[in-house]
Amino acid sequence: MDTSFASVFYEIALLVLLAAGVGFIGLLLRQPLVVAFIAVGVLAGPDALGLVSSVDFIETLSQISIAVLLFLVGLKLDVGLVRNLGKVAVATGLGQVTFTAFFGFLICLAMGIDPVTSLYISIALTFSSTIIIVKLLSDKQEIGALHGKIALGFLIVQDIFVVLAMVTLSAIGVGLGEDTGGVWEVAQVFLGGAAMVGAVVLFIRYVADPLLGRIARSPELMVIFAVGWAASLAALGDALGFGKELGGLLAGVSLASTEYREAISSRLASLRDFLLLFFFINLGAALQLSTLGDQIGPAIVLSLFVLIGNPLIVLGIMGYMGYRKRTGFLAGLTVAQISEFSLIFMAMGITIGHVGNEAMGLVTLVGLVTIALSVYMITWSHKLYEICEPYLGFFERRRAHRELDDTEGVTPGQGYDFIIFGLGRYGCRIGSRLHEQGYKLLGIDFDPEALENWRRMGLDAAFGDATDPEFVAHLHLADVRAIVSAVPRDRGALTEADPQLALLHGLSSANYKGKVFLSVQKAAEVDDLLKKGASVVLKPFDDAADYAVRQLVGDETKNS
Repeated sequence: MDTSFASVFYEIALLVLLAAGVGFIGLLLRQPLVVAFIAVGVLAGPDALGLVSSVDFIETLSQISIAVLLFLVGLKLDVGLVRNLGKVAVATGLGQVTFTAFFGFLICLAMGIDPVTSLYISIALTFSSTIIIVKLLSDKQEIGALHGKIALGFLIVQDIFVVLAMVTLSAIGVGLGEDTGGVWEVAQVFLGGAAMVGAVVLFIRYVADPLLGRIARSPELMVIFAVGWAASLAALGDALGFGKELGGLLAGVSLASTEYREAISSRLASLRDFLLLFFFINLGAALQLSTLGDQIGPAIVLSLFVLIGNPLIVLGIMGYMGYRKRTGFLAGLTVAQISEFSLIFMAMGITIGHVGNEAMGLVTLVGLVTIALSVYMITWSHKLYEICEPYLGFFERRRAHRELDDTEGVTPGQGYDFIIFGLGRYGCRIGSRLHEQGYKLLGIDFDPEALENWRRMGLDAAFGDATDPEFVAHLHLADVRAIVSAVPRDRGALTEADPQLALLHGLSSANYKGKVFLSVQKAAEVDDLLKKGASVVLKPFDDAADYAVRQLVGDETKNS
């Protein structure tokens, strides 16, 4: 056996095993894999355990990981999706990027960092991790909430800004390349790039859908094609002189308008996570721990800016636009960290020669601190809001018109027989039955689509959240016969904000004396809710099963 091949195999096996061990520790601490991977990169570097010797091989895997990551970003840049971005997402996203870059630049200059490095760092601070935010919001079942939808909107704006920033860097790299030889060589690169973009446009229009329609018959082949397509266009981009990053991005854009976009994205997610490990290992191998000690002070300052300043920027923008402080606060917490793209952006700067490894070390420290802490901030966002709420009045207009507009013509609670929280399938079924019997109903949810479906039934709806004590306190409850909550209790299972308990607490604070009906999915939850104030606990799954058994037994009795 070739000894060099054997050493690479053993090295990769050891690095993956180390990543699994550090990742398990991160899992216990509820940290995302990105934090564990950065830690593995630092540990495996030459100044720590010194496990990395096959530098060229790991660097190749690192470059593939960047191509795949940018391919997945490109998959999200569907022209129709970008065109339909709401004004709120665009305004909030552009405002956050602009203000974060501006104030970050001033902070870096004040700490004595040179202007070019300050510009790079300030731009790197504007990127937030879509992977982490989507995962946390999904775990909390807040993707459909107003603040969740706004956050996803301005994350797309950030992704577009990432693309523009990398395009700019690639153009600068082309202009500064040692072997460009003059204006004509630079022009050739741009002409090659234009030709490649034109070819991608033709591919999207005439080839993408029919080709993927055939390939999709084999899910395994679709994955292989996607990786091969991403790597091929990345290699072509590198050969033409404008970088692997933009080539991988164009590969994703070329498939973004197809109906197979989500399937490709979901199937490549695990591969992306695996390959990103080698990007961070390659990054850690280039870091010198001896120089990181000098970066601790600046890293703390910039981390505090990202953890506190970024949410305040979003909170201020959304407050100015007419949103309540609660919505702005919860959306703002999602940008309290930097992204893996921040490190890729800095790595491009090192390649061009604009910044040194010290700047990369600084941004890496900021990434470790902000990602690790923001996970807990987002997870415990409702409790954090309760603590900060008394100090946030400055960020809310006297009339938060954007959220009030959704309840125009409705006086929350006044003149209604029943109020139903949670307008999913179960809540809508209860509402339709009560409506058929002539009762007047008000439905409440924080999902605009659920509100629209409810209104199609001819019923009144109001935007609101069962976990929001301010909203519950403003309901007119004097004549309401009963409150019904069809909100799944596991919506708050991973956070402190259990919607059923929060609603009970809010109704108690509002001195509501009527009946409260709560739905549960597990029989074990019944006694707990009854002790804490519920009048009746609904068990939709148990009730449906009991009905099914009665029908089955009844049929058997008739047949016998």
